[in-house]
Amino acid sequence: MKHGIHPESRPVVFRDKAGDLAFLTRSTATADRTVVWTDGRSYPVVDVEISSASHPFYTGRARELDTAGRVERFRRRYGRSAG
Repeated sequence: MKHGIHPESRPVVFRDKAGDLAFLTRSTATADRTVVWTDGRSYPVVDVEISSASHPFYTGRARELDTAGRVERFRRRYGRSAG
């Protein structure tokens, strides 16, 4: 890697307020606010709207699609085609 062309990587806290989750990782993201982490140090904090703690796919709250109902509705609307 060339020196001097890459952004600086530093510890940053990403916080999902909806899912009540925060994690500390290295990132090049910048933030105006800081938060005191469990180790007593102050780190920049980036608030995210969705993470694995609040995304329906990961939480199991994803809605089930009624595929059989969709097929029947399509057949009623357009009829069966003569194959």
